[in-house]
Amino acid sequence: MASALALVSSSLFLTFLSSSSSSSSAELLRFEHPTKHDGSLSLIVVGDWGRKGECNQSQVAKQTAWPESKTRPSRSPSPTSTRPRVFRSNVLGNHDYRGDVLAQLSPVLRKIDSRWLCLRSFILQTEIADFFFVDTTPFVLKYWRRPKDHHYDWREVSPRNQYINTLLQDLDGALKESIAPWKFVVGHHTMRSVSKHGDTEELLEKLLPVLKEHGVDIYINGHDHCLEHISSKDSSIQYLTSGGGSNAWRGTYTPNDDELQFFYDGQGFMAMEVMAASVKIKFYDVFGQVQRAEFNKALRYVYQAKNREMRISRVEEKEKGRNAEDRQIGRVRR
Repeated sequence: MASALALVSSSLFLTFLSSSSSSSSAELLRFEHPTKHDGSLSLIVVGDWGRKGECNQSQVAKQTAWPESKTRPSRSPSPTSTRPRVFRSNVLGNHDYRGDVLAQLSPVLRKIDSRWLCLRSFILQTEIADFFFVDTTPFVLKYWRRPKDHHYDWREVSPRNQYINTLLQDLDGALKESIAPWKFVVGHHTMRSVSKHGDTEELLEKLLPVLKEHGVDIYINGHDHCLEHISSKDSSIQYLTSGGGSNAWRGTYTPNDDELQFFYDGQGFMAMEVMAASVKIKFYDVFGQVQRAEFNKALRYVYQAKNREMRISRVEEKEKGRNAEDRQIGRVRR
């Protein structure tokens, strides 16, 4: 599974919730995940790790072995401590579609290891955040029209337009229903990136408007083999890339229109501490050294306030325009 993106949580268990048949997001299976005793969530995000142990893949894996210590350094376990149970929620990437997709989605894998969760698209619900996992590979047109020497397994996906439209409708309904303080969307492909793959135009055109409409806070992805944080200039969305699970050092940098906060062109992973009113993000390199740590405080509410001011301004401008038109019409009539 070379290009899958995993969110690894150190909470204790994951329970399944069946979807209501009357729900507008009935096609997206929902799972429930508890917060820790203090009401927070600790996550490790690793992408693009599959190199059979090469390209420092094993070294990155070693650094992620203790999720709790990565998000709370003061509580690092001793070598004799019992390792916490770790649950892995995965989303498919483009390399996964070049193999047997149905084998990777098989429920047999969960019978082998109940901590493993991999579906095309699904929702992971917690008390303080909802995670919306989105299957982004079918969005990318070149995989359909110009696959080169690759064979993509489009079973249960083709026809493309119907699949994407249904997925976007389900996601739109699920985001609309969400009452969680935080909304995170997870997909393999980049939305915004300054590295080799850059922006994914199909996602900017089709997926991004849905995220903006419902005030999504963070879009998390892999695909580009690096670590990145980019802030949107016209919304509250933060774009976080964690694709440094193995092969990296592409040597490519192409700026885009949004605001680059951090870029590390090497191997590593991302750790997140999610609380009700804030999110703490740390990027680690292959040696476990912190390359960047930041604390984002409820960015959504700042942008909502700005948007309200903008809407008020537009209404006032329209009213002024109408009054001016009325005065002009009055002059003409006289």
